[in-house]
Amino acid sequence: MKKGIHPENYRPVVFRDMSNGDMFLTKSTAKTNETVEFEGETYPVVKVEISNTSHPFYTGKSTLVDTAGRVDRFMSRYGKIKK
Repeated sequence: MKKGIHPENYRPVVFRDMSNGDMFLTKSTAKTNETVEFEGETYPVVKVEISNTSHPFYTGKSTLVDTAGRVDRFMSRYGKIKK
């Protein structure tokens, strides 16, 4: 890898999902004052609200919105009314 292209504070950081407590380690320049013990080492921790382990799209718990059914139902109720 080319030398000198990363910032000085590019270091391993743990990201913690606050909705389910899952943690993962990656490199980042995110600023934080908190630390956490992860796999026997102490790392800075960044708290996130949602990650791929809790997001409905990735967990398969997302629901599809039936917009065509809604339009058909609206038209069947109110489409026949004329001014």
